[in-house]
Amino acid sequence: MFRFDTTLNRIRSIGIFEAISFLLLLGVAMPLKYLFDQPEMVRLVGMAHGVLWILYVGLAALGQLDYKWPLKTTILLLIASLLPFGPIIADVKLLKEIQDPQA
Repeated sequence: MFRFDTTLNRIRSIGIFEAISFLLLLGVAMPLKYLFDQPEMVRLVGMAHGVLWILYVGLAALGQLDYKWPLKTTILLLIASLLPFGPIIADVKLLKEIQDPQA
């Protein structure tokens, strides 16, 4: 399911992890912090999400260089990185249709 052999597969896989970490941050860690006064989970999930987000944005830029995508594709990937479920929607709507010349 998760493959890391090409840039396209890396961005698709990291995008799924990034989206899940964002949902965990918003749906689990933040309520624990503000409703139950337990901020530890925000530090842990927040750090993981931050690292995954940086990887996703970096891979979007690398994809732009590797595949010569239209600038619109890269901009849409960057916008998707800011939204809950965004990378998953970008995977389904944008990335599945792209043929990987490296594969």
